[in-house]
Amino acid sequence: MAAIPLGLEQRDVIGISQTGSGKTAAFVLPMLAYISRLPPLREENQTEGPYALVMAPTRELAHQIEEETVKFARYLGFKAISITGGESIEKQALKLSQGCEIVIATPGRLIDCLERRYVVLNQCNYLVLDEADRMIDMGFEPQVAEVLDAMPSSNLKPKKEDEELEEKKIYRTTYMFSATMLHSVERLARKYLRNPVVVTIGETTKFITQKVVMTKESNKFSRLKKLIDDLSDDKTAIVFVNTRNKVDYIVKNLEKLARCRVTTLHAGKSQEQRDYSLEEFKKKRFNVLVTTDVLGRGLDILDLAQVINYDMPNTMDLYTHRIGRTGRAGKTGIATTFLTLEDKDLFYGLKQKLIECNSLVPPELARHEASKFKPGTVPDRFSHF
Repeated sequence: MAAIPLGLEQRDVIGISQTGSGKTAAFVLPMLAYISRLPPLREENQTEGPYALVMAPTRELAHQIEEETVKFARYLGFKAISITGGESIEKQALKLSQGCEIVIATPGRLIDCLERRYVVLNQCNYLVLDEADRMIDMGFEPQVAEVLDAMPSSNLKPKKEDEELEEKKIYRTTYMFSATMLHSVERLARKYLRNPVVVTIGETTKFITQKVVMTKESNKFSRLKKLIDDLSDDKTAIVFVNTRNKVDYIVKNLEKLARCRVTTLHAGKSQEQRDYSLEEFKKKRFNVLVTTDVLGRGLDILDLAQVINYDMPNTMDLYTHRIGRTGRAGKTGIATTFLTLEDKDLFYGLKQKLIECNSLVPPELARHEASKFKPGTVPDRFSHF
């Protein structure tokens, strides 16, 4: 509601919002309205590249954006193509050579395609950076900057808002979405956006019941098994862990000991395996998906009943994104987190999050000294905790 009218006016937008707040529609609808005002793609202009570019940090998110974009674009006769790693670059090059209005890409594969001249951005003046903070976290800032520099900079809007825009000239519109305004995100925004409107949307965690269980590492699996056994047949759950090895360990033991249909997804799997696991989980052929943070952001899975943090993630930002897989689009969900003393650096942040969301703070967490002070501000007498 906040971002679409701004996009229709071709204003640059920075969207600071948590997951599940409708970001895809916020940039797709103005993008399609913008493309519909441009000359149709024909043989003579399709070699100049797409009219719009969307960049996302992970393959799964890029494919999801493609899927959602196609739902709208097909009615206007526009083509959207995703180019991501893990798939044949030659096949992607063939699709690109046939022309498309919209490219959705991960930064690494897009750079490969630009370097090989499989794609150019000569007429691309609509740009979306989805999950910009995650792209930077993953080390993609140089690639993102390289792509931005490859776009026709002559189409940047004037820096001063009151400076008149030239009539009939096409100006670049840039959308940047992020959960947090990191310094690196701010730096990119300052360089590549002109007079951006900042849209900040409140958190969606009010639809999520957060449960935190203080436990020991050795007791985690038995607690997980109980949660999975209690899951009804028509409900699904995602289990998040921090390492690929632990994913395989948990899946192996769940297959032997728990009553569930379990699958797995992590960066060590081939793209074909990842796509299969995700699609079959969405169709509920599997009701439990064990994964790493490769699925922690952006992905929309309908009616996900439960998120289980087998491992507490390394940052509170990742915690928010993980639990945001449930409780989406106005529906309720449950997020259960197993917490051990090894996670004490996050005790303060987690306690504040639970208080902010009116969720129960376990007495063991509330009493622990590490939950009373921000990391780095603990008095010396508590330094042994």
